[in-house]
Amino acid sequence: MLRYTAAMDEIDRIVDQWNRERPDLDASPTHTLQRITRLSLLQGVSFARVFAPYGISFGEYLVLAALRRAGPPYRMNPTSLFNAVILSSGAMTNRLDRLEAMGLVERQPDPADRRGRLVALTDRGRELVDAAVVDHLDNEHRLLGALDSEEREQLAELLRKLLSSPRFRELDPAASSRETEPVRI
Repeated sequence: MLRYTAAMDEIDRIVDQWNRERPDLDASPTHTLQRITRLSLLQGVSFARVFAPYGISFGEYLVLAALRRAGPPYRMNPTSLFNAVILSSGAMTNRLDRLEAMGLVERQPDPADRRGRLVALTDRGRELVDAAVVDHLDNEHRLLGALDSEEREQLAELLRKLLSSPRFRELDPAASSRETEPVRI
């Protein structure tokens, strides 16, 4: 059983409680996976704070950022955009509708496919995402400030290894589409 110290966090307490109540179980994965979950939740809070002044959500930022990273003329077909952002089609439609209503994206005919459509970043959308990405990256650097550069690289490599493992890839609905088309974050 662990002793409670200032260095302990809530996840240590949860594992300690499981070890006390169910010593027959190996609760050790909780140390890692629940910390990842908690980091994700807290990261989401910080992201909401970053994007609120721009009047967009993190999910809307992801759409704008995918279009910006596509390079000039800053447009993508809906399938490529869907794969870059990893959303359900309904969620993507809702985000696009909201971004279009704000004048940040527009739907255009696809010159290569008479029936197809493209989603294009407007000038206003490009200006907004160019400003927001600076604040977003500053926030990400701040969030990782407890780690030195070597620790950041080690953590990134370990998380990459987990995400690319068969057990996680089989859970990822976009894994097969990412194998044929690289996704830039």
